[in-house]
Amino acid sequence: MTLTVGQVLGFAAVMAVGALSPGPDFAIVVRHSVSGRAHGMATATGIAAGVFVWAVTAATGLAALLAASTVAFTVVKAAGAAYLAWLGVRAIVAASRDAGSLRVAGGRADLSLLAAFRQGLLCNVFNPKAAVFFVALMPQFLRADAAPAAAVLLALVAATVALLWFFTVANLVAAMRRLLDRPPVRRAIDAVTGVALIGLGIRLVATRN
Repeated sequence: MTLTVGQVLGFAAVMAVGALSPGPDFAIVVRHSVSGRAHGMATATGIAAGVFVWAVTAATGLAALLAASTVAFTVVKAAGAAYLAWLGVRAIVAASRDAGSLRVAGGRADLSLLAAFRQGLLCNVFNPKAAVFFVALMPQFLRADAAPAAAVLLALVAATVALLWFFTVANLVAAMRRLLDRPPVRRAIDAVTGVALIGLGIRLVATRN
């Protein structure tokens, strides 16, 4: 089975709607983008890599096993919730620091591009809701007898859509860096982001497979 242009565009449209939905990915990109365009784009690249992983996992059937297994789903859910809570606590700690100490360990300015990429990747990979999303979505566009190339193509489309959206977010936030990087505003962003990430972690714990 080969994919038609219409199927690929339809898949991209659905992915765009999913990408635009607010969540932990959006929150972490905004937070890191205040530190600079490069940090925001590194985080966005990590998220796109996570999307690619989930799309391929769904295409191979592994995501379906995760969604169907209570134990596996719970393990990923707990890891994801703990990771979001950890990121949230770090953000709140950064918000509680004064302008000078914000740039030492635990702040954002010292965050490497690799660390920003890793946080974006893990934030997405540790979200079992992504597994449920792709398990429901992929069969609508990919038949069981589809060639591996078709699965890889859809995974690349999914990653590209996510990358373009979060690159846009990163660049928009970075463009306002002069305003957003002021200490009071930066601390407010950290505080709001921290509370949001912890709240999303709690919400994730309540998710059922």
